[in-house]
Amino acid sequence: MNDSVEQLMQGNTWAQFCDALKSAGQQILRPEAPATPLDRAEGYRYLSRLVRVALEMHVEFDDPDFPGFIVPSHETIKIGADNPDNLYMSARLDGRHEYRVSGRRGTVATLNFATKKGGYANRDGRMDGTGFLAAKDMAFEADGSFELILSQQPKPGNWLPMAADSNQLLVRQTFLDRRTERPAQMRIERIGGKAKPRPLDPASLHDKLMRAGAFVGNTARLFADWAQTYQAAINTLPPADQAICQAAGGDPNIFYYHGYWQLADDEALLIEVARIPDCDFWNLQVDNYWMESLDYRYHRIHLNKHDAVLDAQGRVVIVVAEHDPRLPNWLETAGHRTGTLCFRWVGAREHVHPTTRVVKLADLRS
Repeated sequence: MNDSVEQLMQGNTWAQFCDALKSAGQQILRPEAPATPLDRAEGYRYLSRLVRVALEMHVEFDDPDFPGFIVPSHETIKIGADNPDNLYMSARLDGRHEYRVSGRRGTVATLNFATKKGGYANRDGRMDGTGFLAAKDMAFEADGSFELILSQQPKPGNWLPMAADSNQLLVRQTFLDRRTERPAQMRIERIGGKAKPRPLDPASLHDKLMRAGAFVGNTARLFADWAQTYQAAINTLPPADQAICQAAGGDPNIFYYHGYWQLADDEALLIEVARIPDCDFWNLQVDNYWMESLDYRYHRIHLNKHDAVLDAQGRVVIVVAEHDPRLPNWLETAGHRTGTLCFRWVGAREHVHPTTRVVKLADLRS
């Protein structure tokens, strides 16, 4: 009996997993984090959400011989300023093998595929890219169907590079208007694999649960560290460190801005972009302290290239406030007094930096 099985049989596996989750709770109690009942409650709910995706990612769908897509961020699981305009999909890979993704393109505004190595289950939290392919550089049949090969060696047709240590495929689908656009439908399979998986290997469950526990703690710590750095310049939205964003799994076509906001009930944050450069997409979203997008199912907390209202000079002015200022481009704070922000240019030829200022709502309305 090897050590992993011994740990499992003695109950140590489960105890260590639970200990990792308990330790992750310390991230919510960091001294710089807001300590209101709402922020504290959202912090612990955030950890529960990370547990859900950790088990999906590292236990249920962790077999690279039989990969399947999961959705790692959505309406009730949110990680690292998740984009409300995105449909994220991920699948486990082993860079030593080859894979086929097949499906139909749909009508979503942008679609891209990226292979990654590392991941948040590792202490350093790095998820570096090993290959990238955008749909605009792919070939599709007349009905939108496609096939994409993932491998280390180049292949004819649609090909996405991997490295020997690639371990994840990340797919981003970005909507301009979710109400009218259809997402791509796809499946993934290993080429040359076995017909069906064997029953659960007891030795593997120990390692899977250890990775799941580490994912929760490391993810919570990584983005709590990010939020802490943003507090140095409240109510601003400066360019982020792009290298750090890319190391955490960012899209190489995106230029990111991150900031920290803090507003009284009678205040508004104005975010102004002097002009909109040629780009595939842009948006701004309001997040809580834990870098979760606020609940976009029921609140207007993000604005993008499709629905923003520009003034006569081609400028966009976004108003972030708790109460409706009766002006275009209002984003709600949804009961929060502090949080983080994310602005992104996607495929922009230049990056026009947003400017910010805080005003009284009464003055704004007048």
